[in-house]
Amino acid sequence: MFKIGLIINPLAGLGGSVALKGSDGMAEQALALGAEPRALKRTQLALAELRALKDRFMLFTVAGDMGETVCRQLDLPVEVCYQPASPTTANDTRNAVTSLVEQGIDLLLFAGGDGTARDVCAAAPEGLCVLGIPAGVKIHSGVYGVTPAGTGRLLAMLVRGEPVSLLAADVMDIDEAAFREGRVHARRYGEMLIPGDLSYVQAVKVSGVESDELVLTDIADDIIERMEEHDDCHFIMGSGGTVAAVMERLGLENTLLGVDLVYQKRLVASDLDARGLYQQIRDKKCKLVITLIGGQGHIFGRGNQQLSPEVIKAVGRDNIWLLATKTKLNSLQGRPLRVDTNDFELDRALGGLIRVITGYHDEVLVRVANPEDEAQ
Repeated sequence: MFKIGLIINPLAGLGGSVALKGSDGMAEQALALGAEPRALKRTQLALAELRALKDRFMLFTVAGDMGETVCRQLDLPVEVCYQPASPTTANDTRNAVTSLVEQGIDLLLFAGGDGTARDVCAAAPEGLCVLGIPAGVKIHSGVYGVTPAGTGRLLAMLVRGEPVSLLAADVMDIDEAAFREGRVHARRYGEMLIPGDLSYVQAVKVSGVESDELVLTDIADDIIERMEEHDDCHFIMGSGGTVAAVMERLGLENTLLGVDLVYQKRLVASDLDARGLYQQIRDKKCKLVITLIGGQGHIFGRGNQQLSPEVIKAVGRDNIWLLATKTKLNSLQGRPLRVDTNDFELDRALGGLIRVITGYHDEVLVRVANPEDEAQ
């Protein structure tokens, strides 16, 4: 019988869609702004992959929304081993790790973001195998699956007894206060053992800073030329350094870690949240200018939850302009691009070959595919 420990941070990811760029200490404000909890739903997507194997494993978890609720909803075999405070805190995560380890678990499954990974790392004993379900805003660490379903599929392999290598993955986090001011201060907090299949587990984020600024200038010039050809469109400018190079070339202020709106080379709105962005663009012709995360390959679902499923559907796949240097694409080592929008059908619709703008009048075709689609 395979023993799985489960911890959910029910507050993870709250700050993303409302443009708070994190949830640490911001849960109350995020909820007041209309944020919807998503960690439980994403855990459901992962655990759903195990339902056909329910006679081969036992879940040990935390009471309420930190684990028990989802297990009961899916009718999975579960034993509650820890009672958290209300509201839950980081101390509950750390204390829960200790309680679950005492049950002799084979693997600790947890849902959250980089802050949750830090808490797990602080309490987990050396040699414990862990696996994260991506549910936070900041997910720079290498301990998370590429999607919730991908996480579940990898876990199912372990439950079935299939051989899976173990590797040490870095736990990373950033200063959220600085992050909200447009500055990234990342720090390594340790490492944990994970099942080492990069088809299902994301790599640590690679910096988007390029040594050759001319490449970014070429990409920016290409985009500006395209903008002039689509003068009747609004342009949603995504986060990241590659898009920031376009904004700098336009002479416009840029929210490095947020989403801005441009029309006819003028800044219409800055640092929009998901609701505000959708209200701005729902009845307009739009293009979405976005880059991918180097090393991971995610286009959506990592730090840009302002680009909600509603926004992406309103824009349409054919109106996405994806930018990346060839250096950034090469960092994927042949792995496909990933999308994790929290909408399974939209993720599938976004799959397939996509054009990536890599320079001035220079494009390459790259595949977008999640593990759950590749396996079919």
